[in-house]
Amino acid sequence: MIRTIVRNEWRRLFVQPLAWALLAAVLAVLAYFFLLTLQGFLGLMPKLAGMPSAPGVTDLVALPLLRAVASVLLIVVPLLGMRTIAGERQSGTLPLLQTSGAGATRIVFGKFVALCGFFAVLIVFALAMPASLAIGTHPDWGRLGAGLLGLMLFAATLTAIAIAASSFCHQPAVAAGLALMLNLVLWMLDAGARYEGVSSDFINYAALPTHLEPFLHGIVATVDIVYFVLIAAAALTLAVRRLNAERERG
Repeated sequence: MIRTIVRNEWRRLFVQPLAWALLAAVLAVLAYFFLLTLQGFLGLMPKLAGMPSAPGVTDLVALPLLRAVASVLLIVVPLLGMRTIAGERQSGTLPLLQTSGAGATRIVFGKFVALCGFFAVLIVFALAMPASLAIGTHPDWGRLGAGLLGLMLFAATLTAIAIAASSFCHQPAVAAGLALMLNLVLWMLDAGARYEGVSSDFINYAALPTHLEPFLHGIVATVDIVYFVLIAAAALTLAVRRLNAERERG
């Protein structure tokens, strides 16, 4: 049943022009940004050649691109995740899906896997850009691999938040707005607190960049993996509970 839901969700994603348009637009913007950073790196190469411990192509080209991918995901994930549950509810197909033998857990998990697969494709295509520099230079493959893992976990967490928001809304646009607001709160939580002069270990731990940045710098820590897993699990659990409560009310 989960495989069926995943296949149907993938088919729905790629039949709609929104997914294709977003994928093309995002990759075009990232490619333009990549070329700009690469041009800047080439202009700095004469100066970097005389420095004993100069930053390389991974620091000056790949790292900014990885941060750009994370920033784009904050916006793109809610736009594609808004219809997962709210769209089914709006079209009247959610009761049919619930009575077809697929429980709330299978519905939520199937849609989660399908969206994560889509964003995995986007991230791999984006990371292919700095990986292509291996033709003429020596990128740090360990850091690129850690960055890939971090972005996958980051995208999965945002996807879970988008599905949870969609499960509580009747309109996809409202679900997208709610998910985007939650994403931005988690993204700017620590920076906003520090701007107001508030320093808190809990606020620092709850912020998304606190756990994404180590991956982008090549550091894979258990505490960061656990953070993303906990946020995603909590969001998916909320979505399952919401669907179960809705089904019990009839």
